[in-house]
Amino acid sequence: MKRLIFILTVVFCFAFSGGAYAQRCLPGMQGIQVTGGMVDGIYSSSNKNETGYYFGMAMATYTKNANKWVFGAEFLNRYYPYKNDRIPVSQFTAEGGYYLKFLSDHNKVVLFSLGGSVLAGYETSNWGEKKLFDGSTLRNKDRFLYGGAITLEMETYLADRVVLLLTARERILFGTTTGHFHTQFGLGLKLSLIHISEPTRHSLIS
Repeated sequence: MKRLIFILTVVFCFAFSGGAYAQRCLPGMQGIQVTGGMVDGIYSSSNKNETGYYFGMAMATYTKNANKWVFGAEFLNRYYPYKNDRIPVSQFTAEGGYYLKFLSDHNKVVLFSLGGSVLAGYETSNWGEKKLFDGSTLRNKDRFLYGGAITLEMETYLADRVVLLLTARERILFGTTTGHFHTQFGLGLKLSLIHISEPTRHSLIS
């Protein structure tokens, strides 16, 4: 908890410090982002056999009013206790979604967005190994998944091209036998790719 408070303190120091700001979140601007975090709980020694983790990579493209399209892929690994061991269930998904910015400061240093995404992918239990350590047979089959996700995201600029992401997400997937809902909490970084349209370039030069 102390580490989380420290991270948030640093973020808001960057976010609300004064200075000159480059153009941000303009229509057509893009960014590559990498995210990761925990699934279905906070990892600790007491629940390490019940939680999980995820990693994702995506391309974000801004539209009007700092809204954006996000297309990417994600890997999620969730553990399920079994006797004195645990069974991993892994999901590989591709997604496409649209995020609506609903709150930001004047200089677009800190932005809050709510996104909806469509997901499709594949799930494998125990990495395809059906024979367990005690001789039992795992009945869960590998299968295709489909569904969606709702994401609450905060992004704050640490520099003109570097953005810190804080995300909370609820995945709703069908086709799985391990539960339709998974809650994710994570951090990420986005590198903005500078793109200036012709009208903007002329206005800067003139």
